[in-house]
Amino acid sequence: MRSPVRTAVVLSALLTCVGFAACQSGDGPHAGSAEAHGAAAAEFERGPHRGRLLRDGPFALELQIFEEGVPPEFHVYLFRDGKLLAPGAAQVSVELTRLDQEVNRFDFAPQGDFLKGNGVVHEPHSFSVVVTAEEGGRSHRWTFDSFEGRTTIPTTTAESAGVRTETAGPATLKDTVVLTGRLVPNAERMRAVSARFPGAIREVVRSVGETVRVGERLATIESNESLETYALNAPIAGVITERHANPGENTGSEPMFVIADYGALWAELALFPRDLARVKVGQKVTLRSVEGGLSGEGTVLRIAPTEGAEHGAVSGVYTARVSVENKDRRWTPGLFVEGGIHIGESPVALAVKRSGLQGFRDFTVVFEQVTDTYEVRMLELGRQDETWVEVLGGLKPGARYVAENSYLIKADIEKSGASHDH
Repeated sequence: MRSPVRTAVVLSALLTCVGFAACQSGDGPHAGSAEAHGAAAAEFERGPHRGRLLRDGPFALELQIFEEGVPPEFHVYLFRDGKLLAPGAAQVSVELTRLDQEVNRFDFAPQGDFLKGNGVVHEPHSFSVVVTAEEGGRSHRWTFDSFEGRTTIPTTTAESAGVRTETAGPATLKDTVVLTGRLVPNAERMRAVSARFPGAIREVVRSVGETVRVGERLATIESNESLETYALNAPIAGVITERHANPGENTGSEPMFVIADYGALWAELALFPRDLARVKVGQKVTLRSVEGGLSGEGTVLRIAPTEGAEHGAVSGVYTARVSVENKDRRWTPGLFVEGGIHIGESPVALAVKRSGLQGFRDFTVVFEQVTDTYEVRMLELGRQDETWVEVLGGLKPGARYVAENSYLIKADIEKSGASHDH
C-alpha cells in the first residue's frame, strides 16, 4: 500500500507543474498550444453570438455550440464584410475528431437567420475541428483544437503517483440489504467449567481475560471424599470470560469458569419486518466494523424474533445471526458492525468502479486514458452496489479509465484551467 505521506508529496510535486506538460521540454511532444490546456480558452475571436469567429478575407463564419434548453447543437452564422448573410449563402460542414479517433460529421440546414447542425454535440466538447464552407464559388477551410477536461501525463509519472486504470466492461452487481448490530461470542464455542468432585479450592491460577490452552490448569481442588487434590483443567482453548472461584471456597455444581473460543463469533444484526422476506438462511454477508476499518465475510445462520419480543410483536425487530470466522482474532465481542447481506446478483453490460468516479461541472465522470492523455467522460449511470456502478452512456466498452486516485487527474485538469468555453 502506498504511503499517504508519499502520495501527498508526489501530488504536490505534480501539481507544481501546470498540467504536467509544463514539466516537459518546451519543444517536446507535450508542449502543445496554450489553448489545448485551457489556459487561453478566451483568446479566440468571438462573434456577436459569443461563438468562435473564423475569417477568410471578407468572408467570416461564426461557429456556436448552442445548449440553452436543448441538447448541445451547432449554430452557424455567415458574414461578409461584417454584415450578416442569409443562411443559404453557403454550404457548411463540421468534422470533429475526438481523442479516441472517433469522427463526428455535421451538415447544416437553414433555420431562421442561421444554419443548424443535424446532430447533438455530445460531451465532452473536446476535439480537433475542421470547418469547411462553399460560398459564392469559393472554398473556405479552418482547423483548430478545442479541448476541455483533458491533460497529458507521462505513464511513469501517473503510475508513480498511484494512478491505476482498468478496462470498462461487464460486471455483476450485488443486491444487498444493509443491517447493523454487534458481535457476540459464539455460544457453541463456549464451555462452563465445573469441579468434577466437590471439595475445597486450594489454588486458582487463572483469571478473567486471560488466554488458556487446552489442558492448561485453572485451579487445584481438594476432594471432600478422598482428601486428595486434583487439577481443574481447561477443556478448550480460549479466553476466560467468567471466574467464580477463589482459594478457600468450596465447590458446588455451579461453573467455576467460563471459557470462550473467539476463533468463531456471531454477529447479531437487527432485521426489520420490511426486509424479512428478502433475507434467508445461508445468504452471504459482508461485514464491516463501524469503527476501525475491519472487514470480513460471514453467512446467515438463523433468523428469529429479537429476545424479549415474542414473535416480533413488541419491538417489531428480528435478529439475523451471522457466523463470523475469526481465526486471526481481529474481531472482538461487543464490536458494532454493519452487515451487507447479499440477496441477489444482477449482470450489467457495462460498469466502472465507484472508486473512479469524480464530480466535474454538473456531471459524474470518469477519466478515460488514451496513451498518455486523460480526458473526462460524462456518464449516464444506472444501478450500483458497493463496488460497481452501471454505465448507460458516456463511455465505450473496452475503454481504459482511471479506477484509483482519479482525484489526481481531476486536480491536474482543474489546475491547467481546461474549460468549457465555446
